[in-house]
Amino acid sequence: MDLLDFSGEDMYFDEPVSPEVESLLADAAHRYGEPGAELSLLHAYFLEPEHLTVLVALYRYFYYRHRYQEALITADRAIAISAERLRIPIDWRALTEADLGRSVQVSMSLTRFLLLALKGAGYLLMRLGRSAEALTRFEKLAEVDTSDRLGINELLAMARSAVAEEQIAEVGGNVRFLGR
Repeated sequence: MDLLDFSGEDMYFDEPVSPEVESLLADAAHRYGEPGAELSLLHAYFLEPEHLTVLVALYRYFYYRHRYQEALITADRAIAISAERLRIPIDWRALTEADLGRSVQVSMSLTRFLLLALKGAGYLLMRLGRSAEALTRFEKLAEVDTSDRLGINELLAMARSAVAEEQIAEVGGNVRFLGR
């Protein structure tokens, strides 16, 4: 399976939103950086909580405002919704290559969206200093994307290095504590 092949499929943003949500998203874009932008996005989310366009807008808002914890929650929501639509396990830890093989029969573009959201969530975990959790996500991606079409190997190496450094620092701290 080629994760870069879309074969003319609709993307998440091709799915129409209600006129009210469209207006709220436009308002949020227009007022980006102002307090009202977030309120418009949250209002849109309450109106269409399972629409991926709304979730992506909310994710981007949180990400660019450096609110990584909120962005992570939003990414996880998008992953769960995508998995449900693809009829694969909602818990990404249970994802297998066989699941992906079935999911691409439903939608290649949504499968790729799910995997990129999982990659983005791992990146956010790195930014939050939660390297071990990021490593778990990156390892799952490497397991199911054996051709590295999503470019996960570099992030995987960074996460492994960060986890190793944290373990060394922890051991060093324990040795100093015992030595005193």
